[in-house]
Amino acid sequence: MTERLDVAVVGAGIIGSATAYYLAARGLSVAVFDREYVTAGATGRCPGGIRQQWSTEDNVRLMMKSVEIYEGLSEELGAEIDFHQGGYLIVAKTEEERRRFEDQMRMQRSLGLPVRWLEPGEIKEMVPQLDVEGIGAIGAAWNPTDGYANPFKVTYAFASAARRLGAEFHLFTPVRRVVVEGGSVSGVETDKGFFGAEFVVNSAGAWSREIAETAGVSLPNRPYRHEILATEPVRRFLEPMVISFHDNVYFRQSHAGAILGGWGDPNEPPGYNLSSSPKFLGRFSRLLISYVPGLRSVRVVRQWAGLYDVTPDAKQIVGEVPEVAGFIQANGFSGHGFMAGPITAKLVAQLISGEPLDLPIEGFSIERFRRGETGREASVVG
Repeated sequence: MTERLDVAVVGAGIIGSATAYYLAARGLSVAVFDREYVTAGATGRCPGGIRQQWSTEDNVRLMMKSVEIYEGLSEELGAEIDFHQGGYLIVAKTEEERRRFEDQMRMQRSLGLPVRWLEPGEIKEMVPQLDVEGIGAIGAAWNPTDGYANPFKVTYAFASAARRLGAEFHLFTPVRRVVVEGGSVSGVETDKGFFGAEFVVNSAGAWSREIAETAGVSLPNRPYRHEILATEPVRRFLEPMVISFHDNVYFRQSHAGAILGGWGDPNEPPGYNLSSSPKFLGRFSRLLISYVPGLRSVRVVRQWAGLYDVTPDAKQIVGEVPEVAGFIQANGFSGHGFMAGPITAKLVAQLISGEPLDLPIEGFSIERFRRGETGREASVVG
């Protein structure tokens, strides 16, 4: 098959599907290619958190814009996405963490984020079931406009809206290589034939590095396994997402009542391991019970694993690479692609369309690694 497109998008997760929507809304011909199905990768394996509390200004600004989109997304796409702004409670357990959080909150407030510090008693008032003393919490950073949404509903809504606008989705169609001619992309070669395209967007998540290599582009990304589980439903008691960088843990309660949470093993080597481990089950269960002792008798329904697409500075790569014209990167989100998905996709569409960008993306360029100008994002569970 040979078809000529304006844009070929590799990867049908949140970023690929949303990019197709924003491009199709601008009248461009676009097709999304995925080796499996919509949400088969990290998007369909994440807990759906949407956080604006970050250690770098560019990430705070990016996520604030993303939340603006999420707030009106159900209406815009004509589909329920279960978006809920229950806030994020980021627990501090050391004085060093307190000082770091306070510095970050000053920066975040200067950008308009309504974040504030909670003392242990205030945490207890917000979530009485949380064993504040038992876990050694000395306070928490709190932002009420953070929240979560259903990753499947969000991505399906973007994909459906994109299709209504004429975008094509070629599922179970792996991209073998990005074809480059004369220093510019000319399309993608798939197992169903060649598709010509003026632009190619690499939003393949943990497989973005391999996709880029087919075009002669080297990305510093590495895949890392992160595991997660879900419990049986329990009576509603938890509005915010609770996270701890100290313990490398996060958890929230779903609309149906299940507790969703994960823990990142700091000793996990990179690789494409998607198996579930007894080590994770034991470690996370003990952590969850220490935070909420009342969950001791709750049963685990299932556990699974997904892949973080991690860069050396834990910040994403967004934009064109200088060595291949028309080859746009939207990857390396280091576990935070879902929350940044809508605004990233919109920025990519603006870039391709030649429009003014809603936000500058120079700080996310791959060139930062080559210039040695990286500023690590510290607010990462993983």
